[in-house]
Amino acid sequence: MKRGVHRSTAIAALLLVAAAGPSELQRRLSPDEALALPVVTAGAGTSGLSRIETRLLKGDPTRPGLYTISIKVPPNTRIAAHTHRDDRTAVVVSGVWHFGYGPAANDVAARPLSPGSFYTEPADDAHFAWTGAEGATVYITGMGPSDTRYVSTTADPRSR
Repeated sequence: MKRGVHRSTAIAALLLVAAAGPSELQRRLSPDEALALPVVTAGAGTSGLSRIETRLLKGDPTRPGLYTISIKVPPNTRIAAHTHRDDRTAVVVSGVWHFGYGPAANDVAARPLSPGSFYTEPADDAHFAWTGAEGATVYITGMGPSDTRYVSTTADPRSR
């Protein structure tokens, strides 16, 4: 069933891309232009932490189709273990992003990722992250709709 759901989502996304005009598909942003985009609420596919600045670079993670978000994470911010229903990839743009896999944040299991680093967030695979003194900016791409489910509901900042 899961494979069929992902295939249906992929087909729907391809149809949306095929129906879009060139102006909707073409986008070029310098780093400064990306940072100048409006900050959106901590919605689908984000950690839910209000102090993290989320910007839509392409698409909409609440809808079917390809999306890319930028997250600017302040210094000394921790994101507890969580999952997303969509398969995602990410690139660290600035700062150092400490990223790990597993059902609980574990400093030993995380790896510090510097600018230019690439990582994956497989669908339904628990992961966690944090920043040090300088914070970090990360670009995340996935196929919506996305969501965020915390391993421990008490760690979910949206429930506070």
